[in-house]
Amino acid sequence: MKTKFHAGNAYKITLLLFLLIITCSRLMAQTADKPLYLDYTKPVEERVKDLISRMTLEEKAEYLNHVGPDIPKFGIKSDKWNQSLHGVVWTRPTTMFPVSIAMAATWDTRLVHTEATAISDEARAIYNGWHNDPNFQGEKKGLIYRSPVINISRNPYWGRINECFGEDPFLTGRIGVAHVTGLQGNDPKYLKLVSTLKHYAVNNVEQNRTARSATVSERMLHEFWLPHFKDCIVEGGAQSIMASYNAINGVPNNINHLMLTDILKNRWGFKGFVVSDLGGVNTMVNGHEKGKMSYEEAVAQSINAGCDFSDKEFMQYIPIAVNKGLLSMAKLDESVSRVMRDRFLLGEFDPQDRVPYSKIPMSVIGNAEHVSLALKAAQEAMVLLTNKNHILPLDKNKIKTIAVIGPHANMFTAGGYSGKPIDAVNPMQGIKNRMAPGTEIIYAAGSEITHRRNAPPFNKDEELQKAVDAAKKADVAILYIGTTLDIEAEGRDRTSLELPGNQEELVKAVLAVNPRTIVVLMNAGPLTIPYIKENAPAILEAWWPGEQGGNAIADALFGNINPGGKMPLTVYASAEQVPSQDEYDVTKGFTYMYVNGKPLFPFGHGLSYTTFNYSNLKLSAKQIKDSGVITVSVDVKNSGKITGDEVVQLYIHDVSPSLKRPNEELRGFERITLAPGQTKTVKLTIPGSKLAFYDEKIHDFRVEPEMIDVMVGSSSADIRLKAQFRVTN
Repeated sequence: MKTKFHAGNAYKITLLLFLLIITCSRLMAQTADKPLYLDYTKPVEERVKDLISRMTLEEKAEYLNHVGPDIPKFGIKSDKWNQSLHGVVWTRPTTMFPVSIAMAATWDTRLVHTEATAISDEARAIYNGWHNDPNFQGEKKGLIYRSPVINISRNPYWGRINECFGEDPFLTGRIGVAHVTGLQGNDPKYLKLVSTLKHYAVNNVEQNRTARSATVSERMLHEFWLPHFKDCIVEGGAQSIMASYNAINGVPNNINHLMLTDILKNRWGFKGFVVSDLGGVNTMVNGHEKGKMSYEEAVAQSINAGCDFSDKEFMQYIPIAVNKGLLSMAKLDESVSRVMRDRFLLGEFDPQDRVPYSKIPMSVIGNAEHVSLALKAAQEAMVLLTNKNHILPLDKNKIKTIAVIGPHANMFTAGGYSGKPIDAVNPMQGIKNRMAPGTEIIYAAGSEITHRRNAPPFNKDEELQKAVDAAKKADVAILYIGTTLDIEAEGRDRTSLELPGNQEELVKAVLAVNPRTIVVLMNAGPLTIPYIKENAPAILEAWWPGEQGGNAIADALFGNINPGGKMPLTVYASAEQVPSQDEYDVTKGFTYMYVNGKPLFPFGHGLSYTTFNYSNLKLSAKQIKDSGVITVSVDVKNSGKITGDEVVQLYIHDVSPSLKRPNEELRGFERITLAPGQTKTVKLTIPGSKLAFYDEKIHDFRVEPEMIDVMVGSSSADIRLKAQFRVTN
């Protein structure tokens, strides 16, 4: 069969070919006009290099000022950074979770990751909101967030314990990795946020912090002060890190080449950028190096040492430093490229429909799921410190009158770097929300934590008597006591480990008239309270528990939940037990690893309304090589009558070390939930690398061939089962 060919068909084909050629030509022309840095199909490294090649010296200097001007020529908006320790800090309310030390008390890495994911959802939603809505109300900031704080609370007086994850590098590393990965997301191409680790490193004293130098041995630096930073960089993939104000062995961290380049960038392979703490350059010119260093010298030394991003001093003095020969263009470009790389990975130079996180709506902020998560986080953070004669949980149906007493009872304490809560529930409101209908509440402040300037006069004797009268009339008294940011905060270390104000006097007075008195602690740093431990029927550590904290505390008191939190720090028995805050060698008596004597409450401690039996401890081998791995398994049974959470903790101890090693060292943990009678086998793995100590002779870690004790239990002081294995080279 023959096909007929018409002239009309030929015309149509010719026309289509012509149109196709025109279209292709236009696309090619557009591609040729489009700069490479805007081509999202190209590798990020090529795009960064292309953009930097188009920038002037002055524009590069502007770009490295974190609150510098926009650069409209390239579509670059100043990031202006932001905070998100336990919720996004913004001009409008966002979901407020418990403070960081409370999240560490959950010992629940999955929960921490979920919380950080919720925070990053809200952060991205705000970013998307001001990109999509020309009438957007509220602060407009970028996607670089200064969180988490992973400094170690070696110093129990430290004012910023509310911001950190406790005293142990291993626990901090596990919680930190979970937080970082939750913030930065899991997309293979794009970052959700940039997580900035704070404050690198050996930073936990507020007094004179901009001129303080920590004297630290090489071994202690690598064994105690850096492992958690390494975990969050190498494993967690954190893309930014902040150089702290302090110096280490006389070298300010802002110009510390060993810390910022040799260890961080060369040894750990860090690809992100280092940012100075606020005013970091200024602290050298007017602090550490006062009278010895000009601003252009401080800027040049900072960048040459590995600090990539800073304040207005970078913008002002980089051009001067380059023109004076103090700073090379190559070194400057390296810093610009490190900061620029993260901005590309955030998708800022790509069409928004290419970035998966661009679809997160503003409606996620404070939604029901996030509020429920804030409640769950606060519930899991509750630590039952004492519970004599099983006075808790309270049977609310048998209580007609509750005395709600204490300076924290009718107050909401947010914590450091907090945003605005959506619907903050204070402790008294929590009791009202959870108590049985018809129950009467009698409230009295009873004491004050500290008298604030311009506050109304506070008659201590009169208020104390009101509290005593309330306690006398009540079936049960609940005392909410602790600290606030007026006592412990950034720039303010505590001067005492005891309860501030006349709060202990309040406790004694109330206990004297009502033996059914429950003490609820609301604080961050450890409180040395031996009298209260000895005399109060029960003590619940509630921390500063976020916007749902009042409900969570009431849930724990009334038995709606079973407290399962554990202490992420040591509560010392007395101030005499604590070495000087200027002593940075933790072997001298700091933390559960080296504490001298018995603490008031040990690291890892936390009771339950049920009981747990440990049995059948097994090791996968009796001997491993230093490069090997050993798995520890143990059966845990809920031997009580109600469902509860237990945190199974694994510690190790070198039997015959060649130098002083920890009494115990945490090397594994898992939080589990068990119904009555239920048994679960928990398996925890220890790699050989976690058996090593730092040898200053070889300037590296090594494992000694020796016997290792394995100790599994409910706290560092409540070891239930032990075993041993040998490690060989």
